[in-house]
Amino acid sequence: MGSRSAAGWRRRVSTARRTVLAALICGAVVLPLAGAARPETPAPTPSVSAAPTAGTLDEAYAAHRADAAEASRMAAAHGDRRRAAADRAMADPSRHLLAFDGRGAGQATEVLGDLTRADRVAVLVPGSDTSLDTYGRFRAAALALHARLAVEAPEGTRTAVVAWVGYETPGTVSTAVATTGRADRAAPKLRALLDVLRGITGPTARFSLLCHSYGSVVCARAAEGADVVDIALVGSPGTGADSASELRTGARVWAARGADDWVGHVPHLSADLFGTTVGFGTDPVSPGFGARVFAAGDGGHSDYFAPGSVSLRNLARITLGETTEVTR
Repeated sequence: MGSRSAAGWRRRVSTARRTVLAALICGAVVLPLAGAARPETPAPTPSVSAAPTAGTLDEAYAAHRADAAEASRMAAAHGDRRRAAADRAMADPSRHLLAFDGRGAGQATEVLGDLTRADRVAVLVPGSDTSLDTYGRFRAAALALHARLAVEAPEGTRTAVVAWVGYETPGTVSTAVATTGRADRAAPKLRALLDVLRGITGPTARFSLLCHSYGSVVCARAAEGADVVDIALVGSPGTGADSASELRTGARVWAARGADDWVGHVPHLSADLFGTTVGFGTDPVSPGFGARVFAAGDGGHSDYFAPGSVSLRNLARITLGETTEVTR
């Protein structure tokens, strides 16, 4: 290819990239404005503010279930049957809620397993459009992982899964989903959760962050100083960092993408527009990023925790520290 042709090709690629970014921004700005804002459903102020300890854990679980029950009653009185049903499910006596806040989109942290005795703990960090209204699908992922850990764990290894919806996730179609703003605000909360978990489990437990989609941006922002041994990024649009080393973590950094995940078609670019940075840069599964890339099978964006999937089996092995058993 001659120099003139090469230069023309580079200009066309650059123009195409700018066009794609413009389209993403336009979609993120225009489409939300076309939808009607949903009135906020009333809910009580959380009754528990102190961090639980191993000795107060059962009391904390009960208090948060009571808050969820009251939130369900208030939502029902407000006429929001969907939120009332979601809150009522959270209030079930079988649920172990480490945190619950029914206000706004809602936030919750749920524990599967016995934290006080766990040797290995997986913390699931969700992506966009995760709230109390959609919590059921996120919980299904946590349940699937918990079940897989029971199968994969060596005899005598005790496990727990923490499903964390502890930040205001962006909408899939919104300006926020294309920037790190929500992740920057969420990162200190995630690190604080890890500190609470450490106080409950004791010093010998090992923690892993399993981060889906926009949740991978949150984990990347929280990585420095986080008390974890593994960070797994699945379905990631990027992290805002150019390489795994930029995360400044001593944890092993993993990445995977299913063959049918639409995120693979999103340009991994970053641009400064209107005073903010749009896009998340280097693809985490690319060689240049430097993560340990593992197999995720043929699944799509929502299939990483599907029962029986290659990705779920590998995520369980990462959680258990069985790194040589992870398929690449």
